[in-house]
Amino acid sequence: MSTDSPTDGAGAAASVQRLFRNTVVAVSGALSRRDGRVSLSVSGLAYFLLYLAGLRHLGFGPSGYEVSVVSNPLVRAFRQVGPFQWEPIALVVVGPVELLVAPLNMLLGAVLAVLVGLNLAVSIVAWRGPSACRLGPGAGAMSGLPGLLSGFACCGPTILLVVGIQASAGLLSLFQWLLPLTVVALLGTLLWVGSRVETAQQVA
Repeated sequence: MSTDSPTDGAGAAASVQRLFRNTVVAVSGALSRRDGRVSLSVSGLAYFLLYLAGLRHLGFGPSGYEVSVVSNPLVRAFRQVGPFQWEPIALVVVGPVELLVAPLNMLLGAVLAVLVGLNLAVSIVAWRGPSACRLGPGAGAMSGLPGLLSGFACCGPTILLVVGIQASAGLLSLFQWLLPLTVVALLGTLLWVGSRVETAQQVA
């Protein structure tokens, strides 16, 4: 027989709401500063480009200008070619830059890039000025570590491919299946920072 009371459930729900609210406060505080916005923009864009390069969807070739689209692009855009990878539907060449356009791959890369950027932005601002994120004593330096580790762990597979290190198909497949864990880790880091936010009630 369960011993949980309605009060316990209400308390747990209130704690979760407070955690999400505090996380929003931390993120908003980081993005209200110039260094936070720069960190988000630079790290997010860098990760997004690395992600596309790691999939071999972004690279360099002979200089030229071209835009070509496959037949039935709407159907083929949802066709999977591997774990969390979808088929490109267009090729765009601008000068020496070649881009294979796979909308779902780009969407996934953008989500990861934003999460990595937010983690690093909050971490850097928390380290340089914890009060900007309303972080409690000692949280500024400590919050940087999980954010940086999550970002580097997320970039690891793409960097491996970009630098040309040979890897077995099994290893690359493993990296692809780690994507859901990476998303959970990045979200978990933001929530951890949220748990360190001092609310007005806590300060009082």
